[in-house]
Amino acid sequence: MANIWETAVKAGNFNTLIKAAEAAQIIDTLQSSDFFTLFAPTDEAFAQLPQGTLEELLQNIAKLRKIVAYHVTYGDVRSDDLVQIEEAETLEGSVLAIESANGDIRVNDAHVLQTDILADNGVIHVIDAVLIPAMVAGH
Repeated sequence: MANIWETAVKAGNFNTLIKAAEAAQIIDTLQSSDFFTLFAPTDEAFAQLPQGTLEELLQNIAKLRKIVAYHVTYGDVRSDDLVQIEEAETLEGSVLAIESANGDIRVNDAHVLQTDILADNGVIHVIDAVLIPAMVAGH
């Protein structure tokens, strides 16, 4: 099996996330031997951001790093764990709200489209929106 980074690259539908993670210099974390969970927005999710947002973030690496790190939580959190927890601490330092009802799992306002893409050092869950930490959204 591959690590989270390699798995995301091979998937083919996270090109914008990969570009953002490279710019934010967070690749080493996703390749490390520590276990993480990546809530990965699809390219379509990034396309839903207001026009110019991504370009602005690519110019502001500190802000971009916070946003990318907000999609990464500690540990190997599988779908059966997600339905039992209400929050998860992120690499960015904030907490994600996890909600599960009728087979639908939400992370903040994003729907989980696919769960449990396994990697050597954790798991990827595909989400339909880009998560923005409150500290960044307020600026």
